[in-house]
Amino acid sequence: MRRPSVLLLSCAAAALAAADLSDATTLGQLALQKVLQDSREVFGVESNDSSRPYANWMSSVPDATPLAHLNIPGTHDAATWNYSQATQDALAYATRCDGGAGPAPAQVYRTQRLGAAAALDAGVRFFDLRFAFDPMDRDLVFWHGEALLSARAAVDDVLFAFYAWLEAHPSEAVLLSFQYEGGTKDGAEFDDAAKDRLRGALGSDAAERYVRRDSGRLGTVGESRGKIVLVRRFDMGGGEDEVLPGLHLGPGQWPDNDRKGFELVYNSTSNETAYVEDYYEPSDLGANSTVAENIQAKMGAVKAHLEKAAGGAVGTNGDGADSLFITFASGENDANVPHVFPQTMALGNGTEVTPDGGVNHQLVKLLREMRGSRLGVVVLDFFDEPAELVGLVLGF
Repeated sequence: MRRPSVLLLSCAAAALAAADLSDATTLGQLALQKVLQDSREVFGVESNDSSRPYANWMSSVPDATPLAHLNIPGTHDAATWNYSQATQDALAYATRCDGGAGPAPAQVYRTQRLGAAAALDAGVRFFDLRFAFDPMDRDLVFWHGEALLSARAAVDDVLFAFYAWLEAHPSEAVLLSFQYEGGTKDGAEFDDAAKDRLRGALGSDAAERYVRRDSGRLGTVGESRGKIVLVRRFDMGGGEDEVLPGLHLGPGQWPDNDRKGFELVYNSTSNETAYVEDYYEPSDLGANSTVAENIQAKMGAVKAHLEKAAGGAVGTNGDGADSLFITFASGENDANVPHVFPQTMALGNGTEVTPDGGVNHQLVKLLREMRGSRLGVVVLDFFDEPAELVGLVLGF
């Protein structure tokens, strides 16, 4: 198992900034460049936007500010930015080694067109990532459902790319949502071998330095600067879920496709709670609903949850003001006729069929009306359109 040395991290900022190699380049810099190159198919590349107005937006936030009080832009299935039909075809030999049915067309799985590197530069601080063993059960890699997103970029590599970015942006904090992806092949499960591999990634020397080590606390901006706060959407069992770093939002507590949203207590001792909206598929509309109806159904759930976050007083103890809110603005309805793919849900289809655009365009209008409100984490598909969307989530 690969465990990148902390020695390499001291070279992170210089290696990222270097435009060329020279005789003075250290072995650590060369090793870091290799790891970052291996991560590229999932982590992506830096933004071409030279201004990057939100690349260090947390620098102006006081240390004592609870993370729960912030507005945090996020990306849903952040690893899919580079996934195309060409990618799917090239990986067809490896994706289903069990002889089962292959993935659906690529547009079913792609939810972004810019990777994590560009998203970080644009101000995104929450990333939804789905992992499982590769088809040969050798390493943990990234998937979206049945779609293998890269045979090269392993979890270790992508984590290391986040560490390198944080090394160069020490005022910032990142929330990484890690979810085990089932259904990658027949018989696949989050077994002991997969858990051991994940323990190695989260217990490496680099992770000890860059992943906040406390458990069951969202905490403040100050204690999170330069670090990752892990959001664990997987179950380790045996009492380990209570002691691993980060917040445990286990799959058993996460209702599937809940339109009204739900609450999830991630620390029963202190009653720390997450309020989540994840109505990802308006299947309750029937199989022949219109694209506009799907967009409106999703937007209705998003609006209601954002208003709940802004209001604060929710739950039996009215403790919402200090609780974590996560609103997924992402969605699709692939069972519908016609299909509503993630890009259509987020951006519309550019015709009179979606005269008000997709969820993202309607969200821009809502966020202008809610300017100044606490929103929590807002998780987006195709976060880069419209261009002002991330800034409006931030409230700038």
